[in-house]
Amino acid sequence: MSVPAPEGVTMSSPVTRRSVLAGGAAAALGGTGLLAGCTTGAAPPPGRSDRKPGEKITLTFWNWVPGMSAAVDLWNKQNPDVQVHLDNIVPGGSGGYAKMHAAVRTQSAPDLAQIEYHILPSFMLDGGLLDLTDYGVEKYRHLFVPWQWRQGVFDRRVRSIPQASGPMGMFYRADLFAKWGIPVPKTWAQYRDAAAKVRKADPKAYIMAFPPANSAYQTGLAWQAGAHWFRAADGGWRVDMVDPATKRMSDYWDEMLHEKLVLAEQDQQSGWFAQLQRGQIVSWVGPQWGDAILMGNAAGTAGKWKVALMPQWDEDQPAASNWGGSSTAVMANTKYPQEAIRFAVWLNTNLDSVNLLIKGGYGWPALAGAYGRTILNQPNKFFAGQRYNEVFATADKQIDDSWLWSPTTSSTLDSLNATIAAEVNSGGKLIDAFRASQRQTVDDLRSKGLKATGAGGES
Repeated sequence: MSVPAPEGVTMSSPVTRRSVLAGGAAAALGGTGLLAGCTTGAAPPPGRSDRKPGEKITLTFWNWVPGMSAAVDLWNKQNPDVQVHLDNIVPGGSGGYAKMHAAVRTQSAPDLAQIEYHILPSFMLDGGLLDLTDYGVEKYRHLFVPWQWRQGVFDRRVRSIPQASGPMGMFYRADLFAKWGIPVPKTWAQYRDAAAKVRKADPKAYIMAFPPANSAYQTGLAWQAGAHWFRAADGGWRVDMVDPATKRMSDYWDEMLHEKLVLAEQDQQSGWFAQLQRGQIVSWVGPQWGDAILMGNAAGTAGKWKVALMPQWDEDQPAASNWGGSSTAVMANTKYPQEAIRFAVWLNTNLDSVNLLIKGGYGWPALAGAYGRTILNQPNKFFAGQRYNEVFATADKQIDDSWLWSPTTSSTLDSLNATIAAEVNSGGKLIDAFRASQRQTVDDLRSKGLKATGAGGES
């Protein structure tokens, strides 16, 4: 059965459609639809649930978030008739997502699943997400941070409940900065000066390790610089990964790498943890959920760290970025949509649940006003008694929420991991890595039957 395409969508896919899916946060803001695909399973009619009055049911939830079991246990204790079975899965494209996509195709997906914001469009393309709008879910919108809520809205239809994000700031060794007389940098130019002073103060130390194969990180740096890699254009996608903002950012890190002011080393690995402990890596421009990583892997440095806002390109126009973020998605084949929605909303708005998830290190809550309502506002001994999450509360408000994800973001990030590592290892230019990944992204979108063009003559 064919249906008319939404405004802005070119029906170029060879697949016969049972429905047309429009995606991207721009659609939530009144933009054009950007996804077209076929559904793989019949969703329950709006308002329907297979649960009989008084029947005890169990919802299955695929998840990998630390601390999730404590929140689920609390729900199960309070809701004996609607139990949630937590099935821990491996995160990432080759782990849990591959399993989820396969389950969507065979109509054996769980009732709920943890899906990162940048992956949601790919499940829209598969028809794996339930349209929650007709179940009255809009009444919960006010409970959430607006930009996080919009991550799950496609063509003005709500497809997931937001859970957490990763506003970025700068973790730094306050003791060493003070010892070496280095002011806390407020701009990227000052950060470069600080990097040179660190190298002079201790030839074994670096201000930061630049990870060659962490494309989510480089995406965050480009985002803060003002990049917009994916846009709606001419009924499809316009991919521009060589824009002036990305070039400015990549040229900066080329210089830092070539002058050996930062260490080319993968973050969140054993060597990096050891260097944190020894004071050889003295800052990390990272996400809020990085607090748990530092506390768990550099315990010997407790009391020596503090947090500041990300260095700025322009102090008069403060900007932060986001690294990570997930939703609690209700899958299209659930038999119990009303109960699944109720759990997803409770999980991410109930203060006891949110505090348990914060303790587990799950990220920055999607719950509106979370800083002032949860344990986030407490001082922390690891960060020298600083109420460090106040920094991230500010950063969260400085994120450009017009950033879009494409339905092939996962493969874009995989491509960037390879191309950036190759340029760093060869001493090449980072912008060439972004250019190569732009070409790959355009090809990937077209292979999905979507219209796509690349900027800078890369089409």
